[in-house]
Amino acid sequence: MAKMRTYRIEAKSDDKYKVTVTSGDRTFYVDQPLFAGGTDAGASPMEYLYSSLAGCIATTARIIATQKKLSLNGMDIKIDGSLDLDVIYGKSGDSRPGVTGINVNLALDSEMSEVERKSFLEELHSRCPVLDTIAAVTPTTLTAG
Repeated sequence: MAKMRTYRIEAKSDDKYKVTVTSGDRTFYVDQPLFAGGTDAGASPMEYLYSSLAGCIATTARIIATQKKLSLNGMDIKIDGSLDLDVIYGKSGDSRPGVTGINVNLALDSEMSEVERKSFLEELHSRCPVLDTIAAVTPTTLTAG
């Protein structure tokens, strides 16, 4: 039987762009920068998405390295991608509102051989749940009450 875990957050938005998010005993804020009309109380949604991806990659990498007894002293992770703001602001419908692609660059602090590194990256790609959620078509429902 699969060992499943359900994640749930609750969020409340104010009359601007600030969103208060509660996850268990933690509270954090999603916001927009001052130049975009926000209060800069927290990272933007895209920054949190990229942060979530980086955190999941780092965590999954640590799990794999520990399980396979691979050297992994740490890693630097850089993530970027671009999106069309005109779509979000309703000025264009020529592209989709999401990023056109996400680039992840890992600088591994490790003594892994090239063969180990290649196998490690393939396994990391196949086991990271946030990466899979972003890369795959994940059924999502949106309702309003």
